[in-house]
This record gives sequence, C-alpha cells and structure tokens, in this order.
Amino acid sequence: MTYGISKTTSLSFTAAIEKTTEELRKEGFGILTTIDVRETMKKKLDVEFGNYTILGACNPPFAFRALQAEERVGLLLPCNVIVYEKNGSTIVSMFDPMTISAVTENPDLLSIAQEIKQKLTRVLQAV
Repeated sequence: MTYGISKTTSLSFTAAIEKTTEELRKEGFGILTTIDVRETMKKKLDVEFGNYTILGACNPPFAFRALQAEERVGLLLPCNVIVYEKNGSTIVSMFDPMTISAVTENPDLLSIAQEIKQKLTRVLQAV
C-alpha cells in the first residue's frame, strides 16, 4: 500500500520547510507540531542523523468533518509532512489521505480524503 506522496525539490532543506509551510497555509493548513528528528536523535540517543523534520499539518474544517464521520480517525491525524535530505537532494513527502479511507473502510471519509489529497497535491506542485 502506498501511503505517501512525494517530490524532490531543488530547494535547500530550510527553504523547503519554509516553502512547504507557506503553501500548506495557502491551502488552509496550520502546523500544529514541528519535530526536528536530527536534534531529537542527538538529544535522546546521542546519535547523528541527517536533516529530517516532521510537520504535523492540520486543516480544521476537514479535521472536523472527518471526526464527525468517524471519531477514531483522530488516530490518523494530523496529516504528517516530512522534509528530509537524501543523497544531496531535499525531499518533501506527505501522508496520502486516501490511506485514511482505506484503513477505516468508512465510505463517508472517501470524499473528504479526496478533497484533502487535491490540496496536498497542489502544495507539492508549488514546492
């Protein structure tokens, strides 16, 4: 099962985070959490890790609709977006919301997931 959508960008790691955050905002998403995985791995495990950030993105109207359709969908929220470096490139990946409708098997979530995917796809195209 494919559970993410991705794009390799020519932007630097920091610029990709800024641009992704800006484009998410344009589509109605706010960032609830930002996890610097590199910093966390160093602090908690004293190991080196590459540049890798997890953004917890939320679009409140869609979250509300999804939670009305199924209370337990909160287990899959917020939509995680990751920005990381690999082999000299910066990659932006997003949780594919279509996974939510497949995992829950709730037909009421299908149209919500489709709308969110359209928004996230536009974000990726703009990064």
